[in-house]
Amino acid sequence: MNKKYLIITVICLIISLISGILSHDILIGGTNLLTALLCAYFSSEGKRISYILGLINYLLIGYISFKNQLYGLFIFGVIICPILQIEGYISWGKNLDENKTVKVREFTLKNSIIITLSCLIGSLILSYLLTLIPGQRIAFMDASSNIINLCGVVLMILRFKESWWIWLVNNIIDLLIWIITVIERGEGSIMMLLVSIGYLLINIYGIIKWNKDAKKEAN
Repeated sequence: MNKKYLIITVICLIISLISGILSHDILIGGTNLLTALLCAYFSSEGKRISYILGLINYLLIGYISFKNQLYGLFIFGVIICPILQIEGYISWGKNLDENKTVKVREFTLKNSIIITLSCLIGSLILSYLLTLIPGQRIAFMDASSNIINLCGVVLMILRFKESWWIWLVNNIIDLLIWIITVIERGEGSIMMLLVSIGYLLINIYGIIKWNKDAKKEAN
């Protein structure tokens, strides 16, 4: 393993263990935080292992979301995302450079407008459907998080650098969701809040890294 990757992995492991011990949630919460941090980091580096880590992470998110009556996130994490993670792993394998790093693409203003409108319309439709489920909480935020996250995952599979901007919006929504859930003392919510903070920081790194990679591909 690359020395830098090994150091990052060890740091994430230590952070996850300490957070898990302090929050008394070392098994589910600690594993969730570890896989989330490593998935986001290796995605920013364009490495396929991110999809294996992502598969584990989304299943854990689905479990925690179900416990907190966030059924949109549950469906996304347990049913939709595993399929996308497998597709992403296969797709990236066909588009690697000599360093086994995925080749980055970028799209036009037209693509941006289409994605924005799709996220808005999709969020409104899913939000209404979620309100029909007894016990569902903060339906619009739950729906928005899922739709925007879905767009980000699809764009990431297609290797578009704009996926990181989509996820930045999703990260902000996720932060709000888990801050509210922490206040309401939801199960596993503290670790999910830490996951969201970790995603946000790595997301900023991903934006910078993929923008640089896209310029290299263009030259």
